[in-house]
Amino acid sequence: MRCAIYTRKSSEEGLEQEFNSLDAQYEACSAYIASQKSEGWKRLAGRYDDGGISRGTLERPSLTRLMADIDAGRVDLVVVYKIDRLTRSLMDFVKPVERFDKANCSFVSVAQSFNTATSMGRLTLNVLLSFAQFEREVTAERIRDKIAASKKKGMWMGGIPPLGYRPKNRELIVEPAEAAQVRQIFALFIETQCLGRLKKEADRLGMRTRPSWTGKAKGQVFRYSRGHLQGILKNPIYVGDIRHKNEIHPGRHTAIIGREDWDKVQSILAAKSHAVRGRGRDGAMKRSPLTGRLFDEAGDRLATTYTRNSRRRLRYFVSARLTDRSPTRTDDRTSWRVSCCANGTGDCGGYPSSTERRQRRSPPGRGIRRRTDSGERIRPLCRRS
Repeated sequence: MRCAIYTRKSSEEGLEQEFNSLDAQYEACSAYIASQKSEGWKRLAGRYDDGGISRGTLERPSLTRLMADIDAGRVDLVVVYKIDRLTRSLMDFVKPVERFDKANCSFVSVAQSFNTATSMGRLTLNVLLSFAQFEREVTAERIRDKIAASKKKGMWMGGIPPLGYRPKNRELIVEPAEAAQVRQIFALFIETQCLGRLKKEADRLGMRTRPSWTGKAKGQVFRYSRGHLQGILKNPIYVGDIRHKNEIHPGRHTAIIGREDWDKVQSILAAKSHAVRGRGRDGAMKRSPLTGRLFDEAGDRLATTYTRNSRRRLRYFVSARLTDRSPTRTDDRTSWRVSCCANGTGDCGGYPSSTERRQRRSPPGRGIRRRTDSGERIRPLCRRS
């Protein structure tokens, strides 16, 4: 087993001496390796000494060289005098240990009897990693609390700034050219009142996003997508506010959009959110013009569905709760199943088809129901296709 010895001293004081702290650590580790000669341990000739380098960083010349040798498979075991020679931070300790595991390399601390090659050493490692996880979570909570408190004060807490602004000293500064484009997007949406038409108009006018900040597309510009435009229209940054999760706080930056235009855009978006969506919406509305406009006595929207006989597709309305396919669904006998006309004249004059008769004999909760619970005949609502 090829053993590499790593030593470190935080300050440069005493390094000029003939026998310094690095030498003392190296001799102690060499003696420990010699005591394990029966286990096949063999000390490598090279030394990995970091003198005068603080524990606060893992960017150390000798440590970097050691990690490269481990990744190359030239080291099987890393020996240190104490764990804090590698790092005193449990969070930083996790990073090299993960690389050790990937390269099938063990770690030994001489003074603390710590050896990941044994079961007890791995148990100790798991305990240390548990504390490292606890430290990470506590730190994350502290950071989240700080971000929440800062946003309540209207401060910009980093990240990619929105279109129309640039960050400076925890504040957002208006970029005039981009701000003009944002105002134009809001004005076009108020005029068109449709994201699809807004995108077409933006493409016609040659509007493009700002150059990408990250990734493979860094520096490139693109056309606006519907999602990008919707994100701009819903971002409270433009009216002078800061969003944190579900809370909105007054910001310190200058608003680009007036409150009146902002409220108008949000009301349009809210109204559009209740519209019928889906592929082929125009065709669906022509086949069932009452889709999304009918509700049962419980306030549940009537959804369109269909069955099929040997000749044609038969359409009808059902309460939306009947379309629930979850395992917890209950059979609701108060739900509506409203048939459509059979002859295209607006009146169900004739007899039901064989499919309809078969569905009438099916168990409750299925098929087409011709009468309500009170026995009243159900009138047709729309035409079959």
